[in-house]
Amino acid sequence: MQTSEQTTSEAAQSAWSKRPLIISGPCSAETEEQVLATAQRLAATGKIDMLRAGIWKPRTKPGMFEGVGAKGLPWLQQAKKLTGLPTTVEVATGKQVEDALTFDVDVLWIGARTTVNPFSVQEVADALRGVNVPVLIKNPINPDLELWTGAVERIARAGVKQIGLIHRGFSSYGNTEYRNAPMWHMAIEMKLKHPGMLLINDPSHICGRRDILLEVMQKAIDLDYDGLMIESHIDPDNAWSDAKQQVTPERLKEMLDTIIWRKEDVNSEEYHAALEKLRQQINHLDDEMMQILSQRMKIAEQIGKYKKENNITILQTGRWNEILERASAKGEKIGLSKEFITRYLDAIHMESINHQKKVLDS
Repeated sequence: MQTSEQTTSEAAQSAWSKRPLIISGPCSAETEEQVLATAQRLAATGKIDMLRAGIWKPRTKPGMFEGVGAKGLPWLQQAKKLTGLPTTVEVATGKQVEDALTFDVDVLWIGARTTVNPFSVQEVADALRGVNVPVLIKNPINPDLELWTGAVERIARAGVKQIGLIHRGFSSYGNTEYRNAPMWHMAIEMKLKHPGMLLINDPSHICGRRDILLEVMQKAIDLDYDGLMIESHIDPDNAWSDAKQQVTPERLKEMLDTIIWRKEDVNSEEYHAALEKLRQQINHLDDEMMQILSQRMKIAEQIGKYKKENNITILQTGRWNEILERASAKGEKIGLSKEFITRYLDAIHMESINHQKKVLDS
């Protein structure tokens, strides 16, 4: 937790550079009393580095609570004075950027519904020109890394030096366990594209319910995320928005105390020697897999020649379903999940189709 003796800029910079960075606060600022009470109880945990609250709430349908608007910004300003915690809010328009900065909000974030719209991101970027404020960018609602990357580039071109990423999960057809499917591989790929950029996890919006928050928080830490953004409310069951996914400040402290905080590295020659030996084995196996995959594609090309000679379509759904069913059954027996086998074979299948298409087009 930051101390009230620090200036706003010092507190914000200190929080931004802290690992893990823990951001918390209510989904929505509802009343002044609720904001101040939540902030003070969060500060009392000694676990929180930055205070969040939804001032403007983009909702799926009209008639839902869309936030108190700019009148809630003085409440956050007062909460910062009382606790010393830097503040962060979501912005979606140029006017919201101006209002937030007028009331000394330290960090801004761009929400998933805004990231998906380049026009909206550009409006926010234009409002940020010449402003020295850190900006966090949530992944778009749909699993599209190009949109996420595009938002990063637009904000960077506006001159913003400190940009971070928030992984809040993706809308996915057929997903039943999570509010937004985590699709961890998407966030990992984004991190690999931007290795020096802060990446924090938003388990509240991934889970949509509080009973599985802890396991998602732990997985994010296990995957070397830089921090967490968790929604907290003094009376979660009666929150005006997203009641099921919020926890009290005291429960949040218990959860944070439960997490096993992993280190990225350790100063041990024995550890590094053992790890290097295992990594060399992985490199060797990877080389073998590349050779086997190359051989598989050559066979696929031969199949493509027979299909061309007999005017047969490339895609054979019956054969594909047979391969998938057989591989899934075998994979399960040797400890490979059906989800992994499906993704792996999908990639191989598409590459095989591309090889056969070249044969048919030749």
